Amino acid sequence: MTHTTQPPPAGPGRHQLPSYAQTLRPAEGSSVLPRTGRCTLVGAGPGDPELLTLKALKAIAAATLLLVDDLVSDAIVALAAPGARVVHVGKRGGCQSTPQAFIEKLTIMAVHEGENVVRLKGGDPFVFGRGGEETEHLRAAGIEVTVLNGITAGLAAATSLGVPLTHRDHAHGVVFITGHAKPGDSGTDWRALAATAHSARLTLVIYMGVSGARHIQNELLCGLPAHTPVAVIQNASLPQQRQAVCTLGELQSTIEQEALCSPSVIVVGNVLQGLLALQQPLSQQSRRA
Repeated sequence: MTHTTQPPPAGPGRHQLPSYAQTLRPAEGSSVLPRTGRCTLVGAGPGDPELLTLKALKAIAAATLLLVDDLVSDAIVALAAPGARVVHVGKRGGCQSTPQAFIEKLTIMAVHEGENVVRLKGGDPFVFGRGGEETEHLRAAGIEVTVLNGITAGLAAATSLGVPLTHRDHAHGVVFITGHAKPGDSGTDWRALAATAHSARLTLVIYMGVSGARHIQNELLCGLPAHTPVAVIQNASLPQQRQAVCTLGELQSTIEQEALCSPSVIVVGNVLQGLLALQQPLSQQSRRA
């Protein structure tokens, strides 16, 4: 009854799975399926398995079926029980994705069939993880959902650089915002946001913003100074993490020069002043060499 959009890792319970149609087909002779299973939306955090909560770890280990997002690390998936089935339902911008409707139908059917379903999401399910959408659909189907928070990538990204997102001297608040608009949506008014961030002294944490960085940079410069510090962090918390610190006026050129790509988080604000000050002498020394 399961399907994968990518070949899952080798190992017990991780095998090639049948097509969408076969996955969603009820068992022969069944009309109303008993609702004996349960569903938990689990935040897998930014990727480092040691950043999982204890509740998340217990839920993953107890699951009979895991529906796994694309950004969940293999090290976290490996924490599943040997007999658990793992279905990769990745959703990445610009890539082939599992339809959201299919994920919801598969979850409902699996719960009806008595599965202990863990919907494993990168970061936090309720921060740009479509957790709200999935919870609404499941509850509409009469399924109670437990949600376990995870460390969101924006927080992990800033912490990996040793900087806070708020600071009494530099930032009175923080805004988490997506740089990727839904099709047909005009997206964020970056100019208005920049003016608010400047006057209210806010840190901006931009998810999924690398592909649109040039537009975001140009719009933010209408309300923020060009010397505003910026950091771009790719694969936050993972061994392959890469980052670059620059000014807002250098954002697009830095992304191109450093070949930074998705998944990345862009942090904008004066909480990065100290880090930028350390970075600039190093850059000057490198140019002189």
